[in-house]
Amino acid sequence: MRVLVCFWFILVLGCSQETLPPVDITYDVKIENAQIVDGTGGEAYQGGVLINDGFIVYVGSLDLSAYQAEESIDAKGRVVAPGFIDPHSHGNAEVDPSFRNFWSMGVTTIFLGLDGASPGIANLPEWMEKVQKASPGVNIAHTVGHGTARRYSGIGLQRNPDNTQLDSLAHIIDTQLRDGSFGVSTGIEYIPGIFANREELAVVSEVVSQYDGLILSHIRNEDEDQVSNSIRELIQMGHDGNARVHVSHIKVVFGNEVTVADRVIAVMDSARAAGVSITADVYPYAASYTGIGILYPDWALPPNDFQEVVQTRRPELAQYLRDRVQRRNGPSATLIGTAPWTGKTLAQISEEMEKPFEDVLIDHLPPSSASGAYFVMNIDVMRQFLMDENVIVSSDGSPTMEHPRGYGSFARIIRQFVEEEGVLSLEEAIYKMTGQTAELLGLDRARGDSDALEFAPRGILKPGFAADVLVFNPSHIVDKAVYEEPHQYATGFDYVVINGEIVQQEGEFTGARPGILLKKR
Repeated sequence: MRVLVCFWFILVLGCSQETLPPVDITYDVKIENAQIVDGTGGEAYQGGVLINDGFIVYVGSLDLSAYQAEESIDAKGRVVAPGFIDPHSHGNAEVDPSFRNFWSMGVTTIFLGLDGASPGIANLPEWMEKVQKASPGVNIAHTVGHGTARRYSGIGLQRNPDNTQLDSLAHIIDTQLRDGSFGVSTGIEYIPGIFANREELAVVSEVVSQYDGLILSHIRNEDEDQVSNSIRELIQMGHDGNARVHVSHIKVVFGNEVTVADRVIAVMDSARAAGVSITADVYPYAASYTGIGILYPDWALPPNDFQEVVQTRRPELAQYLRDRVQRRNGPSATLIGTAPWTGKTLAQISEEMEKPFEDVLIDHLPPSSASGAYFVMNIDVMRQFLMDENVIVSSDGSPTMEHPRGYGSFARIIRQFVEEEGVLSLEEAIYKMTGQTAELLGLDRARGDSDALEFAPRGILKPGFAADVLVFNPSHIVDKAVYEEPHQYATGFDYVVINGEIVQQEGEFTGARPGILLKKR
């Protein structure tokens, strides 16, 4: 009898033993005639999707013509994929939680609290509730900023905290992780993370390990001659506390040969062979974006008094800035993103003010006064990172940043690296932007109440997973954002569905903002 049943399934369902969904109900959304790319990295196939009450209830090759739905989408000639997950994002979810820049490029879930700085440090559940009431446009997940926790614990700018202070730091991080945060971010190149020593980082690692969280690190130095050692420091942090570690926005500053990427990848491969779990993310641009303080020496940054440094060591400071900027491809490679110089290079400002660029920096752009884009990377090196199997995709972008990555990163992956260059297959690219990211960050499995969307698994098209779904033609995807006009929405994502609600229909915003605060337990 079992043989006969299996034979019937083979005849009817084409060698696939799919579970048949009920046909006597009306679903919220039905998608038919699609090329399914499910987020697992597996080969695409023809099929359809049924969505109800915020969840995917069916994915497969069954003919869905007999099924009724409130919204039916004919996806003929188009791909259906999971919504993209951005593991490294920025933005103020309390002030402007719409985040259209993200879902316009297919991102349905973002992680906030990166580079060591996070919101909600005093009371994470209260912050989550406040953001939820503001109706976010995408799903939001939280990471604990080590730098923020360091300040809140009272360590501040100290270099060698005592055991009592370290206990306080550990308690704060532990509380945030218990309240639903997914991991810890570090900004070891920034103040105050720059002051952390091995003992302190080990304490952080031990806490994160207890929750199977992830440590996402802006490493100490990304320059070609320092990046490998900085990654080794992160590997040591993972080893000391038995935690999984992850390099945020991996890059090599000043590195123009693909071999420099190979050397960095080899360092991470060796660590994995030795038992340390290390991964990375990358954005598809050759310019970084951060505060102007990146140009200044440590001795001109807090806790040092900048004005005192200017008064007592100005010639030395000027020489340092001249050398550093020239090494970073010169003043034309620094594009300021803060008023009143937004959109102007340091070279242009220098010419307009008729003074050397180092004096422009000292007199008008001191540390913490501005941010900018820095054209200091090589796209061939970035491409090499992207193709590595342990590297996923991020944007490191925001709605307000004067850099196109906040509006174009995920669209650019499809347009340039899949469609134009073919260095990734569509299945590989989508896996790096969905299922692989979900697995690394713990979104790929239920984390609590199976009926609650905030705990639902995401990142794969699969029954029981939250219905974050995209419908698009890959050849129509365009990342319109450029450095001169970075705030242009990507186009080509015909349908964007978040938690079962359509937020973009045939490329037009529907007005829905169904994002929720995701929690890890």
